[in-house]
Amino acid sequence: MNTRFSVRRRAILSAGGAAAVAGLAPTARAQGLPAGVPSGTIRLLVGFPPGGGSDLMARQIAEKLRERTGANIVVENRSGASGVIAIDALKKSPADGTVMMFGTSATTVAQSVNRKSPGFDLERDMTPIGLTGVTCTAYVVSSTLGVKNLPEYIAWLKQNPQRHNFGTTALGSNTQFVGNILGQSLGVPLEAVAYKGAAPLMGDLMAGHIPAGCGGLTDFLTQHQADRLRIIGVSSQKRSASAPDIPTFAELGHPRATYEGFYGFYGPPKMNPAIVDAWSRELRAATESADLKQKLQSMGLDVLTAGPSEFVARQSRLVTTFTDMMKTVGYSPE
Repeated sequence: MNTRFSVRRRAILSAGGAAAVAGLAPTARAQGLPAGVPSGTIRLLVGFPPGGGSDLMARQIAEKLRERTGANIVVENRSGASGVIAIDALKKSPADGTVMMFGTSATTVAQSVNRKSPGFDLERDMTPIGLTGVTCTAYVVSSTLGVKNLPEYIAWLKQNPQRHNFGTTALGSNTQFVGNILGQSLGVPLEAVAYKGAAPLMGDLMAGHIPAGCGGLTDFLTQHQADRLRIIGVSSQKRSASAPDIPTFAELGHPRATYEGFYGFYGPPKMNPAIVDAWSRELRAATESADLKQKLQSMGLDVLTAGPSEFVARQSRLVTTFTDMMKTVGYSPE
């Protein structure tokens, strides 16, 4: 044995700890990977711009996965077309477990139902790996309105008949339909204005360029807590554990505006079931770890993990719910 090399190696490992291990070549690092987790760089696709709720949650989960597995995980933002650009990249990716997508039902379910040619097949072009959690849709108003709750917003609408519009993070999704259905219930038609994700909508809300917006609770909760925006209602059946101070539309007297979506991980089509199971196991363990669970909850996600079969069943039920919502507002597939 080369004594000089042996001494140097022991010194590096003892002095550098985890940092030294992380710096080893991928082949060496792969030896410590959990069974079934592929070696090499893992690409995690996100269909929305940096800074939004989906992006921030994906980065938190990626960090925990790195910590658990030692894998080199890189988040890639493939924003555009309400998340469909990321799906397109996913379905063309190798099925070896090195590419996954952190997706929301506002993309996967919504786009498959509300488009005649969505560009993907929900059952054929993606492999469900695991459910991460459920989330609701939030209706938010700009702090420039001076409005604190739904009754005050209704009064404001009556005084400002030319400003019955709200921003939506994706046309043809629950973030449009919940707003439309709420307007129907209020007896005040609310017109949706399309935005390319939550980040630009939040910018216009805080500047007062648009009076209201509708998106995932995960998109707006941090700004609500900082009193930069005001969430006046959410679409869940019961108050979210992430935001127990915010009332549901149902308890405010508008149960038709009830909807609960999800976030989860998908892989490319035709993934090996053993790789799917490996990632599902690691994702579930990472998400349910106490520190990450608390972080995700603080961002508006009610953590609820499930394996592939339960994930598929929830997705199928939501397709039916979403189709019914679309009919309610008179939206026709494009």
